[in-house]
Amino acid sequence: MKRILLHICCAPCSVMCIESLREEGFQIDGLWFNPNIHPFTEYKSRRDTLIEYAKSIELPLEVIDDYGLREFVRKTYDCMDDRCQVCYDLRLERVAELAKANGFDGFSTTLLISPYQRHDLIRERGEFFAQKYACEFLYRDFRPLFRQGQQKARDGGLYMQKYCGCVFSEEERYSPKYRTKNKDGK
Repeated sequence: MKRILLHICCAPCSVMCIESLREEGFQIDGLWFNPNIHPFTEYKSRRDTLIEYAKSIELPLEVIDDYGLREFVRKTYDCMDDRCQVCYDLRLERVAELAKANGFDGFSTTLLISPYQRHDLIRERGEFFAQKYACEFLYRDFRPLFRQGQQKARDGGLYMQKYCGCVFSEEERYSPKYRTKNKDGK
């Protein structure tokens, strides 16, 4: 059985990732490290929901409680329209580093379940950090399980967020100016 350190962005996205990896025979430990999530009330709701969910499914969970608004904004200031790589790099590097340091066989992320994330970029960056830290990146395309996982999360009463997590994605969700921009791909 391989031990995998799974970066978890939120409880709803983790449901089917954990379930399917456990069905494959992997031993999963979770990692909460999401300095991209803003505002603090959103960060706290997602963190606390994951902590309770992890207990309910007997998932070992490490919580790096770093509300990183200032660092995140500093790192994305010059690249707001292409901030996703910065965001992925922050989280994937940390999970790869911790997986290697703590004897895990590999690492992965629940970001791979979302049809709204830049899937190819996540895979590319995961493989980059796997090479850098000499620790396997476990790639899975969990997207076909997204709707099922969301329904299980709703049925389980888990907190369901309305945007990716960063303050810019919240703006894009609610601002007609940016919704139009994104629909046109410009």
